Amino acid sequence: MHIERIAVDESVGRVMPPGLFVEALSGHGVPVERVGDGEEFGPGDAVATFGHRDAFVDADWVHCVRAGYDEFPVADYEAAGTALTNSTGVHGTTVGETVVAYMLTLARRLHAYRDAQRDREWDLPSYEEPFTLDGERVCVVGLGTLGRGVADRAAALGMDVVGVRRSGDPVEHVSTVFTPDRLHEAVADARFVVLAMPLTAETEGMVAAPELDAMREDAYLVNVARGPVVDEDDLVAALDGGDIAGAALDVFAEEPLPAESSLWEFDEVLVTPHVSAATGKYHEDIAALVGENVEKIAAGDPLTNRVA
Repeated sequence: MHIERIAVDESVGRVMPPGLFVEALSGHGVPVERVGDGEEFGPGDAVATFGHRDAFVDADWVHCVRAGYDEFPVADYEAAGTALTNSTGVHGTTVGETVVAYMLTLARRLHAYRDAQRDREWDLPSYEEPFTLDGERVCVVGLGTLGRGVADRAAALGMDVVGVRRSGDPVEHVSTVFTPDRLHEAVADARFVVLAMPLTAETEGMVAAPELDAMREDAYLVNVARGPVVDEDDLVAALDGGDIAGAALDVFAEEPLPAESSLWEFDEVLVTPHVSAATGKYHEDIAALVGENVEKIAAGDPLTNRVA
């Protein structure tokens, strides 16, 4: 493979300014240009994109500028001999900090105070409402880049971190690692259950009524994975019934979250618009990853994060 052009698809604008990304990609000895719908690709082309288009399969290499690549037809890329890479490995800090912010907000009641501020009310919490994260248990489901970013920061705050991992292998700062078949046991004693796994056939609908029933009534569900890993109807029912205390949700089955969704209505649910990985330096992080692979291609080395 020999890369003669890096085409930056306009879809990257969903997560960063395309112009800044193009600028950050310069300096690798390969021309970089912005492209849109209707562009044709062929040998020598590399494409950086947020989403899939059928024309991309004709390029030599396609890089997805996010970690999740479930909308890309991997089999088509493999059949065409087109390399496909993703951006896993760069979100641990941003997502880890966001999850800590969710947990601190819920524990220290910051969301309630902000709501009261908007109404110009001096509203004090009941005595038992605020709590500290120190000493509380958090169960992190999925211990890849995202999950480890959460585990490291939760442990630094004095939390007891347990986790769920397909292999069951130990992870630093995680006191106990459960396999997925022990998910109910893993979540049973946790004050926070954080979902950080990829969306696969095995994880779709992984958290539904039985898993929510297994959680403590004072527990919170945090989802920074993908929306379909949670059955949203069952989640709404659990929130309505007081089966869990609340949730912090960054991803949803349908995005943007429809205005008629019941999830908007709960005081104890934090809704954010799929921004847990957002940072003003995202273009630099992804450009560094793409640049690394440009150099690997030139050297004939295996690509980082190759998924097809």
